[in-house]
Amino acid sequence: MTQIWEGNSVTPVTKLAVPENVVSQVRTGDKDGYTAVQLNEGTRKREFRTDEASTHEVGAVVSLDDFKAGDKLNITGYSKGRGFQGVVKRHGFAGVGMATHGQKNRQRAPGSIGSTAPQRVVPGRKMAGRMGNERNTIKGLRLVEVDADGRFFYVKGAVPGARGALLEIRKA
Repeated sequence: MTQIWEGNSVTPVTKLAVPENVVSQVRTGDKDGYTAVQLNEGTRKREFRTDEASTHEVGAVVSLDDFKAGDKLNITGYSKGRGFQGVVKRHGFAGVGMATHGQKNRQRAPGSIGSTAPQRVVPGRKMAGRMGNERNTIKGLRLVEVDADGRFFYVKGAVPGARGALLEIRKA
């Protein structure tokens, strides 16, 4: 992230590099059963379903001319993976009890995980487990500036994922 001056105020922005995407394949409902556009970016290929697949041609480069400063964007990406975490970090539990009165290594434990009656752990119980690496969409981010020559977007606010992660950018 960085910041941009807009008049007399500073706006926090995320600088996004938008690589050159080439249309490598167009899928149609008659031939494939669905409509989609396949984009090539270097060695990566991504396919996006769309109703406007017939407007794209194979070999065409996706331009940034459709995006203007002030547009609202929906940006989708995968959040940073944090591995296996306990209930205090994963769900914000306070931990159990005091550090005295016979307690040893129990401060960050979840406590009781169920009642006696069903004699099982009910589905949906908040417990320790894998955290992060989930698909997130941030909606309504404002596009502050478009650098079409360098192929950069400056978006107000934070976007999901680590540096260098692949993002899906759509107009809201």
